[in-house]
Amino acid sequence: MKIYDKVMTVVEKHIAPLAAKIGSQKHVRAMRDGFIIAMPFIIVGSFILIFAFPPFAEDTQNGFGRAWLDFATKNFDAIMMPYNMSMGIMTIFVSLGVAYSLARAYAMDGITCACLSLMSFLLIAAPATDGGLPAGHMGGTGIFTAVLTAFFSVELVRFLQRHNITIRMPEQVPPAIARCFEMLIPVLIVFLTLYPLSLFAQSQFGMLIPDAVMQLFKPLVSASNTLPAIIGALLVSQLLWFAGIHGAAIVVGLLSPIFLTNIGANTAAFVAGEPIPNIFTQPFWDFYIFIGGSGATLALAILMVFSRSVHLRSLGRMSAVPGFFQINEPIIFGAPIVMNPMLFIPFVFAPIVNAVIAYIAVHGGLVGMGVATTPWTTPAIIGASWGAGWTFAPVLLVLGLLVIDLLIYLPFFRMFEKQLLEQEGKTEVSSSSKEVSGEGVTA
Repeated sequence: MKIYDKVMTVVEKHIAPLAAKIGSQKHVRAMRDGFIIAMPFIIVGSFILIFAFPPFAEDTQNGFGRAWLDFATKNFDAIMMPYNMSMGIMTIFVSLGVAYSLARAYAMDGITCACLSLMSFLLIAAPATDGGLPAGHMGGTGIFTAVLTAFFSVELVRFLQRHNITIRMPEQVPPAIARCFEMLIPVLIVFLTLYPLSLFAQSQFGMLIPDAVMQLFKPLVSASNTLPAIIGALLVSQLLWFAGIHGAAIVVGLLSPIFLTNIGANTAAFVAGEPIPNIFTQPFWDFYIFIGGSGATLALAILMVFSRSVHLRSLGRMSAVPGFFQINEPIIFGAPIVMNPMLFIPFVFAPIVNAVIAYIAVHGGLVGMGVATTPWTTPAIIGASWGAGWTFAPVLLVLGLLVIDLLIYLPFFRMFEKQLLEQEGKTEVSSSSKEVSGEGVTA
């Protein structure tokens, strides 16, 4: 208990206040909300990608598999077009979404800021000698640049408006036309700053700005694929949850650029038939580490269903189905797990064990790496298989991890259950005594 008390003191005094500030910071929230806006397009693109690459061997004799392969091969270009126009240009959606979210946080016009952000990105991502759209950086390699240009565009407009550096039209002018003239100066400044910077980078260093930004963030992206970094991220998430702060929202918000960059590189390699480079993707985080939600609590929900405690059994029946779909707030706040020293160790330890085993399995080639982004509410056994290209090995891994989670939670669950049974027994005795006393008074 002394160790627990010390850990909770550090979390409450230092980590939780800092995390709360980070989570409420406008740019972090805009980044998180912007990625959420882009997510439907990415998920649909991921689904189409799997449809274009059936999970069957080229020499399969399975009737369904053979028909699927033949159809996909014959119509490959037509099938891939929706992918190219969704996940293949995910950076456009990120640029628009992040800028729109940040502008709305400042109570500014989101649409015009989003358009300015997109233009800013296209200016610095397009080769000057090509004369076309920069398709090469529309995918995962342009994510960090898209976020930075979104921040730059919105902050530029905000600065100009705060200092009244804008073209003001008479009140009689329709609002739409007035907004058009208000954006002339920001657009001009973007042209006069970002485009010359892009030309300079191309002429002096032979690279586009997104290439330079990727080189800058490359150590961070590479580090994200290491086991210590993965464990560090999930530890922060778990400790924040334990203190009553939505750790997943904060940590995933910060990890989103890495997730999209990694999955973008993986899908590009998958389409090109090259080795898939990145382990740490959103399917790995959602469906291997956190089976049933933060803390890998699907195992705990299953144990609760068969509990002798009335409270735990009722909570288990209520939370098992949501837990199957990765939603576990009923357990976290209903058990409760928050500020509960009895469940502290398994809540933190189970995801770490899952991460270690899954990392070894994926790194060793026993399970495929993620090539598709799926909704986080997808059941883990389905989401893991979908994310890895509809292969079967992820299903076995998830089931194995679930069994391990059950074993990790079991002894701590028994202690917690015993404590509740004693409390429920005392409550029943107290209620019986009151009933007897009441009958005696009536008599």
